Amino acid sequence: MDKREPLLVVAALHAWYGQSHVLQGVDLQVEAGEIVSVLGRNGAGRSTLLKALTGQVRSEGAIRFAGADIRGLPTYEIARKGMGYVPESRDVFPALTVEQNLLLGRKSGPQPAGGWRFDDMYGLFPSLHKRRGVAAGALSGGEQQMLALARTLMGNPALVLIDEPTEGLSPQMVEQVARYLEQLRERRVAVLLIEQKQAIALEMSQRVYVMGRGEIVFHGTPQALLADAGVQRDWLSV
Repeated sequence: MDKREPLLVVAALHAWYGQSHVLQGVDLQVEAGEIVSVLGRNGAGRSTLLKALTGQVRSEGAIRFAGADIRGLPTYEIARKGMGYVPESRDVFPALTVEQNLLLGRKSGPQPAGGWRFDDMYGLFPSLHKRRGVAAGALSGGEQQMLALARTLMGNPALVLIDEPTEGLSPQMVEQVARYLEQLRERRVAVLLIEQKQAIALEMSQRVYVMGRGEIVFHGTPQALLADAGVQRDWLSV
């Protein structure tokens, strides 16, 4: 891998749901250890972007991750290469306990030195430790979100794609998500974040993309976005 190449490089990416052409030529990059947010109104194509990156929808264009072309690979192979994905739907295994869900997040074989452990997850989310023997289906929505975030980290990904992690959460749970993102930044795990709460997205991110109608309509720093009243008005305000 060329050390100068970003961890994730997306170029001229198109994607479809059935006959619906959702992504219209997206270009995007994420550096190793960087948190990048994708903002936009509902229906702009942000969730489709994450599904295209993880091989869940039909796509055309280029997706390079860790120096390799991954477009067209099965979702499980993309995950093995070090790309984690936390969907908005959370997708925990309801009949399994919290600890069993976390165990399923680990990759087979020897675990890397300095990798994420159970203790790390329980330190980030104390409520999960208290309920580690409880079936995931009995957890609250907020606790299931914590579990989905924690389970992804157990695979020690280099990049985590996170879709609307604070949707429907209490202010206390939103604070836990913010601490989680801070931990990822400290541990140099790259994040591509979709988040409706702009304050969190802008505070945590080094760079921001804004999507509209399946295209990137803005790319820059959080400060540049805050200073651009036109982009805020045309593409973000409700």
